[in-house]
Amino acid sequence: MSRSVQQLFDLRGRTALVTGGSRGLGLQIAESLGEAGATVVISARKVAELEAGVAHLKARGIEASAIAADASQPEEIHRLADESLARLGQVDILVNNAGATWGAPAEDHPLEAWDKIMNLNVRSIFLLSQQIGRRSMIPAKSGRIINIASIAGMAGNPQGMQTLAYNSSKAAVINFTRTLAGEWGVHGITVNAIAPGFFPSRMTHGLLEKLGADEVASHAPLRRLGDDEDLKGAVLLFASDAGKHITGQSLPVDGGVSAIIGG
Repeated sequence: MSRSVQQLFDLRGRTALVTGGSRGLGLQIAESLGEAGATVVISARKVAELEAGVAHLKARGIEASAIAADASQPEEIHRLADESLARLGQVDILVNNAGATWGAPAEDHPLEAWDKIMNLNVRSIFLLSQQIGRRSMIPAKSGRIINIASIAGMAGNPQGMQTLAYNSSKAAVINFTRTLAGEWGVHGITVNAIAPGFFPSRMTHGLLEKLGADEVASHAPLRRLGDDEDLKGAVLLFASDAGKHITGQSLPVDGGVSAIIGG
């Protein structure tokens, strides 16, 4: 007998690890998973922000805890995997959300800034997926990996934006997602990406202030920026059995911007 829609989206009994989960898009993602019933561990660098994030989730009735770790450091990734598996037993859902950006003209872009972006936005996704995959998901023959990319990884920039490393890193995330999906499908693991457009956040604050939030919104077919609910449905689809036959895909959540790029 086929399951109901509510049963397909139900995450009760599942566990989830969300990097960059203390605030912004990561906290919204953790909310979505927890509200569907998952037990959630969030990770970020700053303890105070993690404590605030856990308090926020618990206030919504979500079973949540935190692990402080710097995802740009390989030894910290290994520790995060160790502690997450010790705490949860297994990780059913991994959301690779931790990321950073840097603005500079390409001709003057500092090498150390390039490396910082690539280490956090790309290398950390590889290392944590590898750890959780081989230690939890592959043995279980089941798992959901969700990588947070960006529409910046799908096209170049309009005038006024100088984020070469960030765009390059997010393009890498999109193809990482496709490639890993092809390799790990045999293990029952789905690997998908969400590519947000402009959402108000600490990362986008400076750019939105420079360009004007209303001006940026005016270029989206829906004439709006993302809000604190707009990632929840996509995350839940990829994390749950409702999306069990979807893998290797990158879904823009951008108000339609990617539909008209180049048009």
